[in-house]
Amino acid sequence: MEKILVVEDEMKIRKIIKSYLQDEYHISEAVDGEEALNIFKSENFDLIILDLMLPKISGEEVCQKIRQISEIPIIMLTAKSSEEDKIGGFNYGADDYLTKPFSPRELLVRTKAILRRSGSKEKASIISLNSGEFKIYPDQMTVKKEDQDCDLTSTEFKILMTLINNAGQVLSREQLADKVMGLEFSGFDRTIDAHIKNIRKKMGLEKDQYIVTVYGAGYKFTGDL
Repeated sequence: MEKILVVEDEMKIRKIIKSYLQDEYHISEAVDGEEALNIFKSENFDLIILDLMLPKISGEEVCQKIRQISEIPIIMLTAKSSEEDKIGGFNYGADDYLTKPFSPRELLVRTKAILRRSGSKEKASIISLNSGEFKIYPDQMTVKKEDQDCDLTSTEFKILMTLINNAGQVLSREQLADKVMGLEFSGFDRTIDAHIKNIRKKMGLEKDQYIVTVYGAGYKFTGDL
């Protein structure tokens, strides 16, 4: 069974999550950020469901620390529901974001979708970009610049690969969300914008280098493969 770490300080919510997921996944629990990091370092997990408002160490800091060493999929689960909070969550490295009160069935669907995507990595040989400036390894879902890992999250990598696989074609934010996230678009365009910003920053790209913003339409890939 795939293993999920649920990080939530409210016992009632932990029990609800566990009751919906335990038939299909092995569930471990943490009640604060410090415990979450200790458990994560001692065991191998396939996904983390992470509350943001945690005792001892905040969920945002937990996410940042995990992202320094792992690309494990992370679903943020929180009462913070503003657009800025959601953008912030993706900037911290989350792959998905669900606000409280939430539907346990929707959480289960999102969990299955993320684990399905992370378990079905695209098969291809190494992709060389701009005469070897970047090397992309689809099987490992990694991007290297001069042999240094760019540390893209799984969602960021999938967005990059979607753009590459449709090189020269303008893809709207809605198309990228549908192709990459596999869920109904959440309704705010800046989700994809935040991921694109992260990709550019981690790869050290100028604004329209390789990934071009087409104003009013979306994004397209123009790199030399």
